[in-house]
Amino acid sequence: MLRSLLATILLAASISHAQADLAPLPAQPPDVPWPTTEWPVGSLPPQMDSAAFSAAIADAFDKPAPGLGETRELVIIRGGRLIYERAAQGYSTNTRLVSWSMAKSITQALVGVAVAQGKINIDQPMGSPHWSPDDRRAQIPWRQWLQMTDGQRYLEIEAETIAESDASRKLFGPGRLDVASYCADLPLIHEPGTHWNYNSCGIVLTADALTRTIVPNPASPEQRRGAMLRWMNVSLFDVIGMKPQPEFDATGLLYGSALIYASARDFARFGLLYLRDGMWDGRRVLPEGWVDFARTHGTGTNADIYGAGWWLAPKEGSGRPYPIYVDTGPERDGFSAQGFEGQYTLVVPSKDLIVVRLGMTPEKDLRTGALKEWMGRVARTFPSVAHTPSAATE
Repeated sequence: MLRSLLATILLAASISHAQADLAPLPAQPPDVPWPTTEWPVGSLPPQMDSAAFSAAIADAFDKPAPGLGETRELVIIRGGRLIYERAAQGYSTNTRLVSWSMAKSITQALVGVAVAQGKINIDQPMGSPHWSPDDRRAQIPWRQWLQMTDGQRYLEIEAETIAESDASRKLFGPGRLDVASYCADLPLIHEPGTHWNYNSCGIVLTADALTRTIVPNPASPEQRRGAMLRWMNVSLFDVIGMKPQPEFDATGLLYGSALIYASARDFARFGLLYLRDGMWDGRRVLPEGWVDFARTHGTGTNADIYGAGWWLAPKEGSGRPYPIYVDTGPERDGFSAQGFEGQYTLVVPSKDLIVVRLGMTPEKDLRTGALKEWMGRVARTFPSVAHTPSAATE
């Protein structure tokens, strides 16, 4: 208990300087039940721009606009209630679809749960059995791995071919049977804490370190996988009523950076946990300050679009080093879990809003920016709301 309290105090102190710049996170309305079992249902608000909303929905489902690809599931939550959902033919909003990199946001949550349990201090070195104690990589704290300011050489977003992408190589190529070993071999090319680079391998290594913390001496890959899955269910998924299917490699390691299957309704539950500041039905699931850690950009001076496991709205402009800004309105307070081929869990505190979009948008269309513009169009049809901040403690 003392370790858990100390970790929470240190975490809150480390981000207190940034909280003044963050939009407050709204509390669950007292008359709205938590969706642990079923989502409470509401209506579209009369104050919204109904015509613009209908046009955006038509562009996604009825006659898909250029660049959007195929939208398979859409769920919208406002004020804690499910107010709109739609699925393409052959799907339902309870069909499990692949997260791709939205799994990184879930891994960030799982680390937060371990922090709350007193198992991890994110400002201590994370380490790996693949590195000697004097290896510079072994000294990098959990915080910098989660913020992707670890300094490791990793190529994915800027890879010109699948063959040179580390994402493809670790999941489907030479790293496929032992992804942590593949990722641990990548060298440092920047001083940790100084430079942001999108690094799926860093999250794989984080998932490996978390798994070793939870299951330190597994008897077999099967036992490792089973014990980790039980801990994830009891500590997070069962608490919020989420029923995902996480995938593991041949060593029994949770991939962490990708390959969690869940429905749009379940990703909305996950988004609600973050919109409610890590609280769920009177229980603090994530440490106080953990959501603010997720939505505060790290120390890399070259970037303003990433926090810890979540993508952010930059304070101005379209984003550095990549133009990823989703325009949800003048508050610029949206933050999102994002995945390959256009997976989104968008959280907008000022509107008490969550928009989950699952589908398949080819890379060439993603590069046009049409999908992120569409996500912003949907969010902007909803007005901002007056709210009381989420409870800080429980």
